[in-house]
Amino acid sequence: MGAILFRALFISLGSVLIQYEWIVVIFGIFLILTGFKILFLPEKPLDPSRNPIILGVKKLFPVTPAFHGDKFWVEIDGKTWVTPLFVALAFIEFSDIIFAIDSVPAIFALTNEPFVVFTSNIFAIIGLRSLFFVLQSMVKAFLFLKYGLGVILVFVGLKMVWLNEAFGGKFPISWSLSIIGTILAVSILVSIAWNRSRPVGERDAD
Repeated sequence: MGAILFRALFISLGSVLIQYEWIVVIFGIFLILTGFKILFLPEKPLDPSRNPIILGVKKLFPVTPAFHGDKFWVEIDGKTWVTPLFVALAFIEFSDIIFAIDSVPAIFALTNEPFVVFTSNIFAIIGLRSLFFVLQSMVKAFLFLKYGLGVILVFVGLKMVWLNEAFGGKFPISWSLSIIGTILAVSILVSIAWNRSRPVGERDAD
């Protein structure tokens, strides 16, 4: 529900702001920077003790050391405490905001129709949630997929910043889908080829 709410909020805001050319450029630059981050910066392990959202919740509210069933907060000696479940919820909702900031500009690069943007985001949420465990078990087989996604973000950002203007206001949608599909296919095929070229022992070690 949080993901749907934040998508609706950002899409409504984006549908208004996308009318201004400088906003489109900002969205495009943001996507380009995100793509380069995926391509060139190493992934950092998650450290909950240093996460600003978790630290912020702990500063605002006292947190119980243990869970209390499915409760988000409890009364202890007349004082309201939040449970670790509430901290987890706050972190998840913040993640939903980050994903909305990332995904909404990318969809607006393909279409300016709010209904299409919203429904595509909802289908993405439904699909990602139901296929999460499948993707989790397969992600190691597609080592280069994240690099393909980084290239796609750079391409979509360039489309918003430069390519649309270079093609008379709208880069052909068929070209966009073909380029995105090709990048995904190549990254998956390269991942499969790379995985097969490695000794069996190295694959099992992963």
